[in-house]
Parts: sequence; C-alpha cells; structure tokens
Amino acid sequence: MENRTVYFDNNATTPLHPGVKEALIEGLEIFGNPSSMHGFGREARERIEDAREKVASFIGADADEILFVGSGSEANNTVLSLLHCDSTRCSCALSGRNGLVTTVIEHPCVLNTARDLGRKSHDITYLSVDKYGRIDLEELRRAVTDKVGMVSIMMANNEIGTIQDIKAAARIAHEGGALFHTDAVQSVGKIPVDVRDLDVDFLTISAHKLYGPKGIGALYVKKGAPYCPLILGGHQEGGRRAGTENSLGIIGMGKAMELRGIEMEEEEKRLLELKNILKAGIAEAIPDALFMGHPEHCLPGTLSVSFAGAEGEAILLYLDLVGIAVSTGSACASGSLDPSHVIMATGVPVENAHGSVRISLGRENTLEDVHYMLHHLPIIIDRIRTMSTAYRRK
Repeated sequence: MENRTVYFDNNATTPLHPGVKEALIEGLEIFGNPSSMHGFGREARERIEDAREKVASFIGADADEILFVGSGSEANNTVLSLLHCDSTRCSCALSGRNGLVTTVIEHPCVLNTARDLGRKSHDITYLSVDKYGRIDLEELRRAVTDKVGMVSIMMANNEIGTIQDIKAAARIAHEGGALFHTDAVQSVGKIPVDVRDLDVDFLTISAHKLYGPKGIGALYVKKGAPYCPLILGGHQEGGRRAGTENSLGIIGMGKAMELRGIEMEEEEKRLLELKNILKAGIAEAIPDALFMGHPEHCLPGTLSVSFAGAEGEAILLYLDLVGIAVSTGSACASGSLDPSHVIMATGVPVENAHGSVRISLGRENTLEDVHYMLHHLPIIIDRIRTMSTAYRRK
C-alpha cells in the first residue's frame, strides 16, 4: 500500500479550516486596539462583535452572554474560581455554598483546580462513572447538598468520547440550589449544543477543537448568573476579562463557528460512518481488542480502543513511522507514565489501560485513511505482541 499521512488526533487539536485561514490572513490588516475610539479601533471592535454574534448564535445564546478568553482551561478556571470569590471584588451569590461536585473523568484543568480548592478547605465530591464513562444521576442528586455551590460536568469526554446527559444533570443541580457548568470543549462543533435547552449557567468552548486558531476560547455566562473576573485590569469584555482582546484569534474563532454551522450536521453523519467501519475492521482483524466509551452516547469521530499485550506508547510510535498520528489519551496529560485516569475510572484493568489509544477523526479524514489504518494497525499490534512476554496468543 502506498504511504500516506493520516491525522487521527483531532481531539487534541484540529487543522485550520481553509476558510478560517483566509479570514486570519485578511484579519492581519486589522491592527487597531478594539478599545480605541478612532476608525482603526472601531474596525477591530466591529469584527470582534461580529464574531461574538456568531459564537452566540451557534449555541443558542445572546451575544452579551459570550466573553472571549485565552483557552478552555482559562474559562474552566474562571468559573470554578467563583467558589472562593473575594466578596470585596464582586457581589457573588455563592456565600456559604462553597462545595463543588464534579466527576473523576474531567479534564486536568478541572481536576487540578478542584484539588486546589480542596486544599483551601472546600468540600469536593467526585462522581464515579460506569464502564462506559457515564455518571449516575442519582449519585449526583445525593451529592448536591445545601453546601454545594457549583456542579461541573464535562459534556463529552476528550479520551473516550462518552456524552453525558447534561440537561438532566443541570436540572438536578438547580433543584439542589447549585449553579451548573459544563466543559463543552469537545462537544461544540461536533454535536448540537443549545444552552437554552440544556439550561446551563456556564459553558466552555475552545476554538482549536473546531478548526479555529489556538489561544482563543469563549465562556458562556447565563444572564443573571453570578460572575467574578479571574483576570483583573481594564474594562475589556464588559469588565469580565481584562486585557486587550486577541482580535485576530477572535476573528478566526467567529469564522470557525460560522463554518461549523454550515458543515457540522453532514460531517457528524460521515464521521460516524467512518468510525463504525474502522471499529468493525479492528474487531475483525485484531483479537483481544477492547473498545471503550459508550456505544451510543459518544462523539461521532472518537474511538478509544485497548490492545492486550501492547503498550499504547509503542503503538503510537509504530503508527507514526508509517505516517499515522493518534494519541494515547489527553494531549494535556502526555508525558506521564501513569495510565489514563479516565480509562482507569471505567474499571478497565491497568494492563489494558496502558495499551489504549485514542483515534479521533475530523473533517479532513477519508475512507482511504481508514483503510490505510486497517492495513497497518494489525501488523503493528502483532509485531508488538510477538515481542511481549506478557501476552500469550489464545
């Protein structure tokens, strides 16, 4: 088979959409400070507000409920910081309810912030998940006591693709008197997301997960929800996030959201079809393959699979040699020798967790890419298993 380059790591980041690239090149000429009152500044401000409208429209929000931030991690930290808000800075309504409920499979930016809150005497409850990575809503209901001020549950997991019932979770949080936040970084642009229907108070978006530029994200803040700036300074973003706006990044994000509105529905169907072909091919060609994530409530382009007797890092490196890029888990956790906290939380044995890879498809992937993977992956797994002293063929 002729060699080719295949990018199957779209959950880590996505390539720029050609339309976004064009918008960024054009945007390079817009250099005015958006806070300036002259024509150069007004031009930059107009572009920012146009992008804000596009982001808001895509998720069913109003433009004044969207603020631009530097990343999904910043947005998540901003929301969770409400739990230890200094009352001298704002009139945050969480006084006396500083507990947090989250899950054991959140992104590291949420888990590490939760641990930091725990060290500051906040009560933190971590919800468990089942073998598919879904939470138990009754466990959530029991966890939302009168001490809990915030519930934070990611919409779709970045490693296994499992989608939570966010609408039901938000309803339970509100019934218990708590605010609700969802990290929707892996969801927005891949599946339909409507903040009004979900009734969430806060929602996080990152542009580089939906074919936009890196270094720019957005935070949805529902009208009337308490809010306290994480970054203090000037009046930018309505006083909610200080610092001169990243005009170029915002322009790119707005264009990416506009294009998602055009392409997402058809792409969702196509990626699910490609994933199902890939999954069936792996199951047929490679024995002892364990698929993770929910079989139905899962992102259309995410496939998490473990191979007994094969280390994930070895699989990744062998695939890279033939031009195929995959991941062994979250890109933000790479470099660690520990098995994925997400996969371990689903009850998968540690040996299998070490042998897991995440294949995440995107808009540029084709059926030929899938066939290329199905040609090389069985050969690679067999080669690794042949060298393994732990794996014995049945």
